[in-house]
Amino acid sequence: LNQHPRIQSGQVSLSSIRACVSGSTSLPPAIKREFESLSGGKLLEGYGMSEAPTASHVNPVYGENREGSIGLPLPDMHIRIVSLDDGVTDVPVGEVGELILAGPQVMKGYLGMPDETHSALRQMDGRTWLYTGDIARMDEDGYFYIVDRKKDIAMIGGYNVYPTSIEKILKENPAIHEVGVAAIPHPTRKGEEALKAWIVLKPGATITEQELIDHCSLYLAPYEVPRRYRFVDALPKSEVLKTLRYELVRMEMEEREKEALAPL
Repeated sequence: LNQHPRIQSGQVSLSSIRACVSGSTSLPPAIKREFESLSGGKLLEGYGMSEAPTASHVNPVYGENREGSIGLPLPDMHIRIVSLDDGVTDVPVGEVGELILAGPQVMKGYLGMPDETHSALRQMDGRTWLYTGDIARMDEDGYFYIVDRKKDIAMIGGYNVYPTSIEKILKENPAIHEVGVAAIPHPTRKGEEALKAWIVLKPGATITEQELIDHCSLYLAPYEVPRRYRFVDALPKSEVLKTLRYELVRMEMEEREKEALAPL
């Protein structure tokens, strides 16, 4: 919407918008700031799941709208962040763990899928807790932040690496329109993983792989910096416009297979 020609030219005004909620995937800060500048309203990031509709968290309209955060828990919600090791122990404030939640809108289960239901729901303290599969942290003021999906964590050099955090850094580069980062099997070290980034550039923009590495190196630890890049026209997306990382990995493996079959 920010980039629509009629919005950019001033033919259509967004000034009637007082507040708008963003969900589905993480909101790049630059897009949030641009939307608020165009509309004069607030763009509030929130969080919800099909298993617990419609939302469990949202930034307040009349309080602090904290950039990068999914906001505060809604009324009647019980929220915890638990250890990735045992799934039960609460982690200290500021540390990452799995986000779990309980409330009146949590599902009773997946229809006809008892194994999946057993994995997602647990009874503790007289409540039914939904294990979201999202890695999160909470700050000292009670605002929550999604770090990544549990299944997407990469293991690089013995360290946990969160692809979403890397994507946020890359998205700050003015040449980049969209980016997806995923862990792929290391091409030369059996049993290890490597990071790769798929880049969609803005129209007319150019950038080299080394410039991307240099950009990431300003903000990330050396083991977090992707060393492999591919420029693409579009990223594979779900129906709710989330980047499908497993499709990125599939693209990588298909590319390797083609290279292996190519005549010498």
